[in-house]
Amino acid sequence: MKGESTPTRRETDTSIGSSADVESAGRHSGLTPELVFALRAGYRRDDFAADLLAGLTVAALALPLSLAIAIGSGADPAKGVISSIVGGVLVSALGGTRFQIGGPAAAFIVVIGGIVAKQGYEGLLLASIMAGFILIGAALLQLGTFAKYVPGPVILGFTSGLGVVIAAGQLKDFFGLSGAVPTEFIDRMVALWAARGSANSSALLIGLIATGLVLAIKSWRPRWPGLLIAIVATSALAWALGLPVATVGSQFGAMPASLPLPAVPLVSVARIVELMPTALTMAFLIGMESLLSATAADALAGTRHRPNTEILAQGLANIAAALFSGLPVTGVIARTGANIQAGARTPLAGVIHAATILFLVLVLAPLVAYLALPCLAAVLLTVSWRLMDVHEIRRFLATAPRDDAIVCALTLGLTIFFGLNVALGVGVGLAAALFMHRMAELPGHHIVPHDPEKLIAGMRQLIFRGPMFFGQSSRITDALRDARQDTRVLLLDLGEVPLIDATAIDALDDVVAECRTRGCTIIIAGLQDQPRLAFERSGFLRRNDVTVAQDAHAAVVLARTLLAPITPDAGPSTR
Repeated sequence: MKGESTPTRRETDTSIGSSADVESAGRHSGLTPELVFALRAGYRRDDFAADLLAGLTVAALALPLSLAIAIGSGADPAKGVISSIVGGVLVSALGGTRFQIGGPAAAFIVVIGGIVAKQGYEGLLLASIMAGFILIGAALLQLGTFAKYVPGPVILGFTSGLGVVIAAGQLKDFFGLSGAVPTEFIDRMVALWAARGSANSSALLIGLIATGLVLAIKSWRPRWPGLLIAIVATSALAWALGLPVATVGSQFGAMPASLPLPAVPLVSVARIVELMPTALTMAFLIGMESLLSATAADALAGTRHRPNTEILAQGLANIAAALFSGLPVTGVIARTGANIQAGARTPLAGVIHAATILFLVLVLAPLVAYLALPCLAAVLLTVSWRLMDVHEIRRFLATAPRDDAIVCALTLGLTIFFGLNVALGVGVGLAAALFMHRMAELPGHHIVPHDPEKLIAGMRQLIFRGPMFFGQSSRITDALRDARQDTRVLLLDLGEVPLIDATAIDALDDVVAECRTRGCTIIIAGLQDQPRLAFERSGFLRRNDVTVAQDAHAAVVLARTLLAPITPDAGPSTR
């Protein structure tokens, strides 16, 4: 998933053990956190200094984003800060990456807002805990590696759609509109248009200044904490001029100066059943965001993450964050990239980032109430613009294969108008169906014509290429029935078939059994490991008395031997 910024590549300091050493240990370590390997390799004073600087830098980026994401989700701003503290510690301390930074992500705004609107905040907390347990189960079942099979067009479509929905959610505060706004996209846009007469020029001015500052600092001084500077500066300007704009304090009250005590939300079977689809969607988003962030970090720093360890940490972090009444958390690309750029050397930098946010909250909590909501809306508008990535969407739709372009466009539209649950389900399902259609349409077989130097009368060879699966079952059946005509020995060359499924075996089974009733001998050549195991498990070879040859040449030699008694000038039969 695209993050809030695109960091540049740099070489990683390898003083804390080499990347190869960590990877080698990780292969034999089960779910051991990356932090353990980093500390075992030796941790020196200069390493701590580098991690301290990186942690402070990332905290300056994460604090305003945590507040803005919480408000954009319709939650108390303190909830976003709690997530960055509790989730940030656990993601870095227990995860399978060296530089991952955990916290609330902009991509969750849509899901969180929908749950809070329909189920209340208690429903969100229970869904977060359920998603955490789903992620833990996925890690224990070693399912983290399957995230790479989610099609790119689906990811591009739903992240860009999320950007549109997030941007729509910030327009009320950015323009200072009054009145309630629904969560559904079309209803929201209708309500915003109806409320256009209540626009606050002061709020719009502050929002535009904040947006300009964010873009200017990113262009001129990209290493500065532009989001924090923009929010503080424009909020101070609004306060100094006495502008009538909504603030965190006027909307949500005072910021608590401590973490709440952990508590378990109300649990019932009915609520679990009701929230299960949402929890599954949240688990998917958390896993995808964190693993994509980890992959981006690997590309930037030359490391290699362990997906199942990372998924386990995300599950534990989300359970803990929910127990402290926080928002869902994940690994976030922008903060992770900033951590690498700032010179982090171990996962301890992420722990320091969380501790820094806690310190700032304890010391500066009263000042948070003065932050202007249009500033926070401006921050999320810049984030949503990067998520939308209009240039990439245009390029992809114009240059990608038609099937992929359809999947991307459909996923984008469904995300905007029908929500993530529908978009992800339909997008992944359609992408899988189109892929199987393309595979089924590949020329997967051909019949070798009669060649006196190779094949003799009564012998026919059928060569298959590529996977044999249910989408090709009818074509397999037709090919076999065509090949059996006037055939005494049928050679099935499967040397270029990497896999076969049960439906394809059934198709072979029916026709091969029919061939045997006509006195035709079947020889299968060149079985690879998976097809051989599949045939053995199904009993196909034993049931049909099929002969197996090592390769096509051996099959032809065997077939000539079998046909020798009935060929002209043949010697006496040896059968």
